[in-house]
Amino acid sequence: MKARLYKKYMDEVVPALKAKHNFKNVHQVPKFVKIVVNMGINASLEKGAVEDAAKDLTMLTGRKPVISRARKDVANFKLRKNQPIGCHVTLRKDVMYEFFDRLVAVSLPRIRDFRGLSPRKCDGRGNYTFGVSDQTIFPEIELDKIKRQQGMDITIVTTAPNDALAVDLLKLMGFPFAEK
Repeated sequence: MKARLYKKYMDEVVPALKAKHNFKNVHQVPKFVKIVVNMGINASLEKGAVEDAAKDLTMLTGRKPVISRARKDVANFKLRKNQPIGCHVTLRKDVMYEFFDRLVAVSLPRIRDFRGLSPRKCDGRGNYTFGVSDQTIFPEIELDKIKRQQGMDITIVTTAPNDALAVDLLKLMGFPFAEK
């Protein structure tokens, strides 16, 4: 069964974008490619920090995260080669739409004093990246079992060639942007 937001994309968003931007072909309409959720960790603080972050990320996404490791030694950061420094998950297709739905409908409104995200956080190629300072905004995380607060970066990768088209796509999908 297809995700609810995928049906919304096909039924409402594609015709609206096609009419607004005068696309001749339905394949010119931008779409989501993937969502990447990344948690960076200062592993020198505690031994189990990476494992705890990976466990939280597994609960949020339903997928096992990949542990990111340092590529080379950096003395100023007390970093050694192959030391774990974070974890990330890449979501595609139905899982991506389900995560986006939970993010927009449930998690982002739980941020204290939330007034929307800035529409200027695109990278110039149609990808939108924002940070969340605390993982407790997700209802899957049990507050009693958290040892430390951990932030994360969420990147939404689209096929849009520019930022304006990506922002239009995200607005039509229900993404909460801040009003000017």
